[in-house]
Amino acid sequence: MDEKEKNGGHEAETNYEPPAKRYIRIKPFSLVMLIFGLVLATAAVTFFALTTGEDKVVEVVSPQNPTTDRKEFKKLYEAYDEMKKTYYNEIDESAVIDGAINGMIEALGDPFSDYLNEKEARQLTESISSSFEGIGAEIQELNGYINIVSPIKNSPAERAGLLPNDLIIAVDGKSIQGMSSSEAVLLIRGKKGTTVTLSVRRGEMGEPFDVKIVRDVIPIETVYAEMLDNNIAHIHITSFSEHTYEELLAALDEMEKQGMEGLIMDVRQNPGGMLNTAIDISDLFVEKDKNLFQYEGKGNNPEVYVASDGRKVKVPVTLIIDDGSASASEILAGALKESANVPLIGIKTYGKGTVQTPKDLPDGSNLKLTTAKWLTPDGNWIHEKGIEPDIEVPYPSYAMLPFLDPSMEMKEGMVSPAIKTAEEMLSAVGYDPGEIDGLFDQTTETAVLELQKALSLKEDGVLVGDTTYGLMNELRNKIQEEDPQLLKAKEVLMEQIKK
Repeated sequence: MDEKEKNGGHEAETNYEPPAKRYIRIKPFSLVMLIFGLVLATAAVTFFALTTGEDKVVEVVSPQNPTTDRKEFKKLYEAYDEMKKTYYNEIDESAVIDGAINGMIEALGDPFSDYLNEKEARQLTESISSSFEGIGAEIQELNGYINIVSPIKNSPAERAGLLPNDLIIAVDGKSIQGMSSSEAVLLIRGKKGTTVTLSVRRGEMGEPFDVKIVRDVIPIETVYAEMLDNNIAHIHITSFSEHTYEELLAALDEMEKQGMEGLIMDVRQNPGGMLNTAIDISDLFVEKDKNLFQYEGKGNNPEVYVASDGRKVKVPVTLIIDDGSASASEILAGALKESANVPLIGIKTYGKGTVQTPKDLPDGSNLKLTTAKWLTPDGNWIHEKGIEPDIEVPYPSYAMLPFLDPSMEMKEGMVSPAIKTAEEMLSAVGYDPGEIDGLFDQTTETAVLELQKALSLKEDGVLVGDTTYGLMNELRNKIQEEDPQLLKAKEVLMEQIKK
């Protein structure tokens, strides 16, 4: 209570003080609000003084948005806004943005960098799982065309006769020239049991030919081992996937149990895969502290990776390579050639000396960019050059023959390039077609009749359907049984074992 209430409402100055000691009594809340107001007023005056007039001290700007205010993208935003405002039809914003990103990637001129939209990224994830459905071939975009790096072992693509460096011109009659590899994959891959027709060109001057392939489940089994005669083991690695190292260790254990005295490693038509897997496998063949390979990231000096003191293969080794051996296969080849003195047999490798790193974007899409280059143990960059074999052994000419369309009927009196190919195949597998000139004459018909008899097929002298498939299977068996590169690798190993 205050003094007024004590005295019936009248003020009584019972405690007089001199003027110098008088003070103003203010409630706490009012005092706080007064101070807050003074602070605001002071700040406003200061802001006005600093930012107005000719002698202003600072210039106030709105906060920059790093996503939209970057000067290098001004033209892109202007083009997008203009398109959205004036284009006569509605635009698919997602497709336009994907196209812009693809355009930036293509401008790099790097066939190994790629952008995958959400759907394509899901397919990438699927392809590195236990299995996927399709034709089973590693592809890449090359100079506007889709190039086969390598078919997967025992895949529909391999059975159909597709080879490294074949160019796919069209899929089911639709031209794919200018498409990215991701776009092409969407057309080529499909459900098990469905058929896809690829128009393929083999060789610079070759005429395109159609290949019908029935899609199937493609198992991701990457290591195949067999014991040849004289206790020579043959291990074929088809790709460097997540579990390849463990598969290889199991194969080596099995071969050692069977008395392995020499080892033929085989990375023909192996398009590569995971970098760490290639390093781990290379380590099995290189002495401790010797170089495995070198990794050179952007703006950095090469980082040298050296072999550990872990498990080592202790028998003589050779490595078979070809033009389908790429990337991780070449890391292994470089390590064995330069740090382990392992002889390389076959033909020059593909020549891919870069490393790609995938990055998932927030919407589920994926950006795969070349982030580094790798060098051989001695510091050689083999990109677009490849690795030369120590002993060159080319494929026989018949191994490069184009696929024959089983639906195309060939019989006496007909003339075509396909018939010339068939004559070359017949000759290679031991049936005399006469002069190899593309004319299906009586001698050619006799050769076809002999083939049909050997295969227990209807003997009508017409090359079509099962007869065509039978001819190509005979040729494939000959290539496998009379593999000149494998035979040479065995010969080299036997010489080393005898020393």
